[in-house]
Amino acid sequence: MNEPADTPQNPAEMRRTALYLTLAQVPEGCVVSYGELAHLAGLGRAARFVGRTLSQLPDGSKLPWHRVVAAGGRISLPVGSASGDEQRARLRSEGVSILNNRVDIQRHGWRPVEHSG
Repeated sequence: MNEPADTPQNPAEMRRTALYLTLAQVPEGCVVSYGELAHLAGLGRAARFVGRTLSQLPDGSKLPWHRVVAAGGRISLPVGSASGDEQRARLRSEGVSILNNRVDIQRHGWRPVEHSG
């Protein structure tokens, strides 16, 4: 019997799917670090994998990639770059304040344990 087409077939696809499913849960107005997103997705210490995978999202992706920041709330995409400017604009439109190229993790950090039943 054949697997459905949308079932992950290999470990790389399974890791990517876990990452995407976790990222899709980050609510508007919240941010998560690359490392924390990897941890929440069950990927261990895979912050670089998260960054690399998000940089390869297809154009028009609905995933909230802009809600992922570096450790300590630092925005890693350069000021003046198209993606960096888009990330900052999207975050600000969601009410996330950015000061000195950082987001206040205490205020805007996503803590899913606090939001679960």
